[in-house]
Amino acid sequence: MSFEEYLEAYDGVHAEWVDGRVFVMRPGNEPQGRLSRFLASIVQYWADVHDVPGETYVNAYPLRLNEQTAREPDVFFLRNEHAGRAHATFMEGAADLVIEVVSPSTRAVDRGVKYYEYEQAGVPEYWMVDPLRERVEAYRLGSGGVYEPVAPGDPPVLRSEVALPGMWIRAEWLWRNPLPRMPEVFEAWRNEPRPGGGS
Repeated sequence: MSFEEYLEAYDGVHAEWVDGRVFVMRPGNEPQGRLSRFLASIVQYWADVHDVPGETYVNAYPLRLNEQTAREPDVFFLRNEHAGRAHATFMEGAADLVIEVVSPSTRAVDRGVKYYEYEQAGVPEYWMVDPLRERVEAYRLGSGGVYEPVAPGDPPVLRSEVALPGMWIRAEWLWRNPLPRMPEVFEAWRNEPRPGGGS
């Protein structure tokens, strides 16, 4: 199947295209979907409050990473300066930040082939959030075009220095049920701009 056929046949479906084959993604459970929406809300809220023009996307919008691969990250952020990459039904090339919410069925792909695909496509920051294991991983593209791990610290915090400089998310927020409301997040940002220091 060609990329154009994939776009037409799977419009609105959470599906990925690799080497001419289409992989329809299993629907995530509602807690996973809720976590994706929460992450997207935090990212967009930070961007709006700190005047970083850009758009946050949640599922069902393919990133065409190369001539043979289109992936649909759970969450990604695209700065307005790169808005020319976005088309009506897909985005050409790298987003500025990609977040995958890991599940048992996607863990191997998210930590394996997708990691290398995002790296090779030039995605500056890649985060993996594993709610089952209550674990976060963050990677930043180094000067040689290779991902370098970013230590989450103790307690663990996700930090962006490229897509949204200065943004941070406490990992413990992600494991709560119910998830925090945005006023609590904003209050934490106001009172503790850079928790734990470092990057």
